[in-house]
Amino acid sequence: MKRVLIAVDGSKGSQACIEACVRLFAGRPPPTVILLHVLGFGGPAAVDGMSNDAELAELREAMEGSPELEARKAKAEAMFAAARAHFEEHGYRDLHAVIKSGRAAEEIVDAAAEHGAELIVVGNTRSLINKLMLGDVAHQVAKKAAVPVLLAR
Repeated sequence: MKRVLIAVDGSKGSQACIEACVRLFAGRPPPTVILLHVLGFGGPAAVDGMSNDAELAELREAMEGSPELEARKAKAEAMFAAARAHFEEHGYRDLHAVIKSGRAAEEIVDAAAEHGAELIVVGNTRSLINKLMLGDVAHQVAKKAAVPVLLAR
């Protein structure tokens, strides 16, 4: 396996992704790891596909250049720095950080294809109630991905 995409969002599931990847590739890290963070706009309805593309485009445009967007990007960069440091401690060298915006599941699947990932690692630590109320990104990624998906707990 040469390219692995790991979805990170600062959650417990995100940390589980990092740990699972380190364990899975112990002693032989993949040559390339893509760390992906997806900025969602418009809350759970937009993230889970209940908003149409035009509404998402309008939200994205409204956020462009705003202090809130810049703060969210800075937070993502801090997540990347922490993940990068952990991976480097375990011998990983070729680490790429990518920030996308939109529906998380769609962006994860699209980024995996765009970057030629051979494995997607996503967190799967939300409660059943949260999954029912807010949807389940991990499940959507597993359904839509063209490559294997590792659900980390």
